[in-house]
Amino acid sequence: QVQLVESGGGLVQPGGSLRLSCAASGSIFSINAMGWYRQAPGKERELVALITTGDSTNYADSVKGRFIISRDNAKKTVHLQMNSLKPEDTAVYYCNVDLTYISGSHYYTGEYWGQGTQVTVSS
Repeated sequence: QVQLVESGGGLVQPGGSLRLSCAASGSIFSINAMGWYRQAPGKERELVALITTGDSTNYADSVKGRFIISRDNAKKTVHLQMNSLKPEDTAVYYCNVDLTYISGSHYYTGEYWGQGTQVTVSS
């Protein structure tokens, strides 16, 4: 019913930039909060950035001032602009979307995850 497709990961040198995108598709009625999480090897998944329907944002302390989250409601897309990347930013990044979709005459609300995209920061 719902699919999230991520793009934009890759290998970048320290100090470089990357832009991640996540597009939602399916019988979506409405989208609430959208966010990005990451999981490094041997570590738990952690919240990186979150944006609400009112465009309020919340960032992990480790990325404040370097990452910017934004959303395009018309395109059902969330972006993560990552600047001044550090080796410790290396992880698999996942988008997370809280949304309501329609199936038949019923509405269902839940959180959905993207497939993950690898970000590697290394010289």
